[in-house]
Amino acid sequence: MSAHVASITIFPMKSCDGLALESASVMASGALFHDRQFALVDSNGRFINAKRTPLIHQLRLHVNPVSREFDVGRRDKGVVLHGRIDVDGPQLTGWLSDFFSLEVSIIENDKTGFPDDLGAVGPTVVSTATLNKVAGWFDGLTVDEVRQRFRANIEVDGVEPFWEDRLFRSDRQPQPFRVSDVHFGGINPCQRCVVPTRNSQKGDVTPAGFSQQFSRRREETLPDWAAREHFDHFYRLSTNTRLLNQGNGIIHLGDPVELDVI
Repeated sequence: MSAHVASITIFPMKSCDGLALESASVMASGALFHDRQFALVDSNGRFINAKRTPLIHQLRLHVNPVSREFDVGRRDKGVVLHGRIDVDGPQLTGWLSDFFSLEVSIIENDKTGFPDDLGAVGPTVVSTATLNKVAGWFDGLTVDEVRQRFRANIEVDGVEPFWEDRLFRSDRQPQPFRVSDVHFGGINPCQRCVVPTRNSQKGDVTPAGFSQQFSRRREETLPDWAAREHFDHFYRLSTNTRLLNQGNGIIHLGDPVELDVI
């Protein structure tokens, strides 16, 4: 089967639990509707995310961005609070403040969300074959655990490992590709942080030396077609994108993914 969308995942609350979708709207900004729409911040406005604290891996915080309902609790103890952000927000932030031992507020951006790469706010893309390949580099690491660690928005199947490395160019101009009739441009390979080194449910670093082994294997397996100019280091996986066509669009599971030849 040719390249197609195998999964769509958004993360309504930045750094928290993902939500699998059958279809997703693409906003004018290029971001998937509701992706990273909410974020946790401290009293100084700094993000409380997995880069900052491994505690967030132990947090179960599921947000339905349509109904704005939430469930929150510790992963090892289950849900302790349910409600709606607009009504029960103070109870939620109070519980989170106790959990993190600091003052927590919730902020919202329904236009672009809160992406890490402000120059490429479109969905991140990775192939199923890539996730399988990376899982094979580490004893005991499952494909689903790799998926949870790298948190891509769009997973593409029907292609070879590291196919997403075709989505950026040596001249650093956007590489056009289409998901159904939505036109994106691939920008660069996503620079990774401490998060993929940690167990997605517990927050402990495992296996030891994850980033070093990953970087070595990534360099060894970098495809000939990849624009090596983007790799000042090899701790990079998945491709950042932005929207190229005007207006909104909708992507669905099973939609064809086609690389535009320049």
